[in-house]
Amino acid sequence: MSVIPTFQPPPETLELVRILAQSGPVVVSDDASPCTSDHKLALIHEIPSVSVIRNTRNRGIGRALNHGLALAHRINCPWLLTVDQDSTVDREYALHMVEYADQLISRGLPIGALGAGLVQDLSGPLKYPCTSLGGGQSGVTITPEVVQSGTLWSVPAMVELNGFSETLGMDAVDAAACLGLRSKGLLVAINPTAGIWHQIEGAQQFSIAGRRFMVTGHSPTRRRAIVRNRVRLFPREFVQSPLHAVRTVRRSVVNYMASPISRRT
Repeated sequence: MSVIPTFQPPPETLELVRILAQSGPVVVSDDASPCTSDHKLALIHEIPSVSVIRNTRNRGIGRALNHGLALAHRINCPWLLTVDQDSTVDREYALHMVEYADQLISRGLPIGALGAGLVQDLSGPLKYPCTSLGGGQSGVTITPEVVQSGTLWSVPAMVELNGFSETLGMDAVDAAACLGLRSKGLLVAINPTAGIWHQIEGAQQFSIAGRRFMVTGHSPTRRRAIVRNRVRLFPREFVQSPLHAVRTVRRSVVNYMASPISRRT
């Protein structure tokens, strides 16, 4: 099953819900959108196999993801697909991800989460730092963390972790979930043949000293929250992977400092 967190959903969300509903139940958890979104959410609610939850207070993405997780656990779904409201997937995406995850599980691999191999933004592709376990075509690609949009999560594993964090607001919720899964010895894997179009607000990509960085167009408050959350996760992350811990904090700090520059150019 799938869950889509929404807030003032754009028109394309309706088509996204229709596509995902063809593969199984969908939960749309709306984070206190104003009444101007009532018509869109009413149309979404009319789609078969779709549940719409209207929250009266905005409490961040973790609560919305947990609404989907709770229902998936209740109806014994082994996997939960999380997708942002402005992302785009093809009609076979959900089934393709589940089939690939099941193949990895059948090989005895402890998969906690499975992300798309290609995450395409308007600014260019998102590149994960990857490692290959095993060689040749039989190997599996793993990474420390993936963005939550388009990612398939093990429901039993996430339930054991008490779900997605509801204290981080909008940012690093996926990073915290991946960190928790890895702490349990589970893998965050990549499906090399799966792709998703994922829009990051005002994102631009550029190089500094040979390193590629993405700068978002988020507000200063949102960018401060990104830095704060990455710093909160840093001690736990550093224990598991010092390199990744330093890399993620560095990336968030560069994003915070460079975004005003990118807006002036």
